[in-house]
Amino acid sequence: MTPTAESEHVNHRATYREILAEPRFRLLFSTRTVSITADALRITTFSVLVFAATGSALLSALAFGIGFIPQLFGSLLLGSLADRRPPRALITGGYALTGTTALLIALVRMPVAVSLGVVALVSLTTPVFHGASSRLVAQSLEGDAYVLGRSLNNIAASGAQLFGLALGGAAVAALGPRRGLAVSAVLYLSCALAIRLRLPQLQPGEFGGTPGSVRGDGGTVRASLHGAVLLLRGRTVRRLMLAQWLPPAFIAGAEGLIVAYAGGHHLAPGWYAVLMGCLPVGMLVGDLLVGRLLRPPARERLVVPLIALMGLPLIGFAAEPGVGFSSCLLLLCGLGFAYGLGLQRPFLDALPQDGQGQAFGLLGSGSMTLQGVGPACFGSVAEGIGTGHAIALAGGAAALTAGWILTWHPPASPGSRNHQPDPQGSQHADLKGRHRAALQSEEKTPI
Repeated sequence: MTPTAESEHVNHRATYREILAEPRFRLLFSTRTVSITADALRITTFSVLVFAATGSALLSALAFGIGFIPQLFGSLLLGSLADRRPPRALITGGYALTGTTALLIALVRMPVAVSLGVVALVSLTTPVFHGASSRLVAQSLEGDAYVLGRSLNNIAASGAQLFGLALGGAAVAALGPRRGLAVSAVLYLSCALAIRLRLPQLQPGEFGGTPGSVRGDGGTVRASLHGAVLLLRGRTVRRLMLAQWLPPAFIAGAEGLIVAYAGGHHLAPGWYAVLMGCLPVGMLVGDLLVGRLLRPPARERLVVPLIALMGLPLIGFAAEPGVGFSSCLLLLCGLGFAYGLGLQRPFLDALPQDGQGQAFGLLGSGSMTLQGVGPACFGSVAEGIGTGHAIALAGGAAALTAGWILTWHPPASPGSRNHQPDPQGSQHADLKGRHRAALQSEEKTPI
């Protein structure tokens, strides 16, 4: 690819019509959107079911988050399967297993501890089929189409979460929590059937992976741990993962305090739901504006300012604002989540070709785990300094993350790809070789 052609390729702004014209992405996108709706429905109805059985707010909260924290362990122990096994079987099996679990809990009355254990055990497999799905998206879309595909996924995820939460409330009111869980099971099983019937049977080698063993010989656990170590030892990959993990974790810590903030300030019943809805609305608008209106270099230049936009508005909660001003602050915070679009292309370019599935699984599971830990940490802080000041502290921590990223994330210059010249002059140069070379040179380099 000539320098002029490469520059035009880098600055090309894809369209939603272009990416939705890709059949494989369209299938993965639609099933993922339905599954996110099912997730929100399952999580809320399971939490209500546990609370109805125990009357314990603690166990209800545990039911709400029990599927998050185990995902990191699943990625570390099983993540290599995303690159070692055919993707259709993994994705179909993941949806089918989650749906079957929801149906089992809905139909069989079991002790709460057992049901929590079942959900936690099944969540260990989530990074595997999510990683396989994300790898297929990366192989199906190139350049800015991939970034815009992630943007569209984010927009749909925000909408699906809101719809799933609303559906959960309606299902519990109309059908009860067990039948609500059964509805979520039907949605999961529908996704599994769609993938099984419409996704071609691809072997790992057919979509950029390596058949059999990937990035290390031996069993699944050994290969998964080996692959995770290789990924995290690379300075570039490690930094880009932390940049996508830390700000959302801090904001999740603040989000987890909204109900307590609303209660402590004696807001009218139901206003906490309005405040909680401001973040996903802001996220949806931010992804739509940044993904659709800005060219790739502009998105990458805005990474640090958008992270600052996530954190700085929350500092205003130190003044204990009312519902109107609080809603505006949370909307602004949500807009900043679009910063992730500016990191998608550099992250994909930094990954080894034969470890993309595991990398995507590790990225998602690490983010989910930290977003589960964040509320617990800042909830503890709120016990001592109050919810408003704890939310402000979480926002300040996110803003400090922007300062750290500023020290190593240079603005994208027109005509550059991944901020570095491509020695091969090709959009898809030997990523695997570059990654291994990077590991050798960065092995002892601190974060």
